[in-house]
Amino acid sequence: MKSIYTQLLFLAIAIAMVGSYTSCSEADLPNNGDPRIRYIRITDPLSADSLLIGAGQGNLIAIVGENLGGAREIWFNDRQAVLTTTYITNTSILVSVPSLVPLDITNQMRIVFANGNTLEHEFEVQISEPHVNSINNEYALAGEVATIRGNYFYEPLTVTFTGGAVGELVSVEDDLLEVRIPEGAQPGPITVETNFGQTPSDFWFRDGRNIILSSDPFTGWWNAAFVVTNPGAGDPPAINGNYIRVTRAISGWAWTEVAGGAADAMGDISKNIPDEAILKPENYYLKFEINTLKPYNNNMIKFNFGLPSEVNDAYQWAPPFDTGGKWQTVAIPYEVVMQSYKDLGTTPVVNPNGYWTRILIHGPGDLDCDIAFDNFRIVPKIDENKSK
Repeated sequence: MKSIYTQLLFLAIAIAMVGSYTSCSEADLPNNGDPRIRYIRITDPLSADSLLIGAGQGNLIAIVGENLGGAREIWFNDRQAVLTTTYITNTSILVSVPSLVPLDITNQMRIVFANGNTLEHEFEVQISEPHVNSINNEYALAGEVATIRGNYFYEPLTVTFTGGAVGELVSVEDDLLEVRIPEGAQPGPITVETNFGQTPSDFWFRDGRNIILSSDPFTGWWNAAFVVTNPGAGDPPAINGNYIRVTRAISGWAWTEVAGGAADAMGDISKNIPDEAILKPENYYLKFEINTLKPYNNNMIKFNFGLPSEVNDAYQWAPPFDTGGKWQTVAIPYEVVMQSYKDLGTTPVVNPNGYWTRILIHGPGDLDCDIAFDNFRIVPKIDENKSK
């Protein structure tokens, strides 16, 4: 009897001691043991004092607080983040914001703990508006499917052309759109719009600015015979009036002047290069449309655009290049073209009387040439209207 009494006494004392220890431990824990978020910051040690109320998709963040060790799930809006147990402590959690776009936007972060409790905290996933970089053919015809490259293309999405015509979406990926060109699309920027914003392109669709060679009408010294005015069977479709098509076998180092001439021979079109493009070429592109019905895989195409006089080895656009029989836009940074002139000892200067123009095929290797060109132009990299 005494033994049983002794055991019960020891058990009572043990229970009392456990209760006393538990009560004391909870009292000693911050926030009485309940999870709490103090702040969220970026993970760069050099910017540890930069606190966040939101972050972009895929960004790594540090959640700093108390009693966080029991975290088992973290949700941003309706997207669950991936947790790594080694990045979870009682005072911090390192986690990347989910890259998937949320469907239900609450601007709340929710942490689920092992005991089933949850903790919510206001936090915005900053989803980027669309970025629009380029289109494969700035002169695509109505009904054709064009490819737009960029980023943050999230459905639902619309592609609107200057004038208000809306393109038909053929396919949508995060960084690529295929869109059917609508009737009524007018020259100017293309605007891509999602639920997270809208962005007009810096490039212009059917850009008619600063054209320096188009053959509408033919001017210059060389090869009016290369100009196609009424496309027939086997010709590429016209995209903007007349175009140039060179169809011949060109031997290595043969001299084939495709188009151009001195400023007075070219006429007013030779004056279309903006003064700023000569002074600040880094702000401009040389653009043109090309259609290689046979691959450009040998020899060399040389461009003279913006020179005071003829330079035989001016900017050399080297092979290979192949559009597979379709029109495609080429964009060359104009500072690269200008630097090639300077490397040859010629420094372009502003000339109100116009500039020398030439396309020359002249280089090593035989070329079975069937190439069409149109719409040579010097245009701004950034749409000047967007900066106003």
